[in-house]
Amino acid sequence: MANLRRITATELFHTLFYRLICLYSSTFKLTIEDENEWKDYYKSGGRILLCTWHQQFFAVIKHFQNYRSFKPSLMISKSSDGEIIAGVAEKSGWHVVRGSSSRGGKAALKEMIGRLIETRLAAHIVDGPKGPAGYVKAGVIRMAHAANAAIVPFYVSADNAWYFNSWDSFFLPKPFARVSIYFGKMLQFSPSEDPAAFENQRLSLERIMQPALRMNPQK
Repeated sequence: MANLRRITATELFHTLFYRLICLYSSTFKLTIEDENEWKDYYKSGGRILLCTWHQQFFAVIKHFQNYRSFKPSLMISKSSDGEIIAGVAEKSGWHVVRGSSSRGGKAALKEMIGRLIETRLAAHIVDGPKGPAGYVKAGVIRMAHAANAAIVPFYVSADNAWYFNSWDSFFLPKPFARVSIYFGKMLQFSPSEDPAAFENQRLSLERIMQPALRMNPQK
């Protein structure tokens, strides 16, 4: 197990795994929907915080390399699984900030806010890395407040996919599946010192995003 962890932590493994993901993803019949609104806002000087559910991030890896010129950032946990995902994200041109709500979260959140202010584009997994599924954690709202950024939820669907027996029913589109990446409307929440107002904003984002969770059809 220790040898396997050393192998998966190497740059060579990350490079090969990233290329394998891109090759696999190139089989998808991919459709991108409603991407221009937030990109136009970004190009006009606005800050954008893209966000999605943990179960849906795989299918966007190849497409998100198209944003590398924006120097975007992404928070990934300090777990061993996170080490692999972080290596793949860096190969796709994303700056990785290591940390999560359970480990190193405060420092990671501060760095993410600084990066978002500077480069104006970041992404966040709203319920990761351990869930619970369908629960939007507070970090995405805090980042948007501190950086004066618009939140843009995005969702992935596929007409043919495998579903994992994991906490979030993580799904992997099958080869040659019809895959859609859909960007929702930009959401801007006014900063507030009132805990009730903050919670209402978190719940509002949660209600907007929950209908896009993908249920395992075999359950």
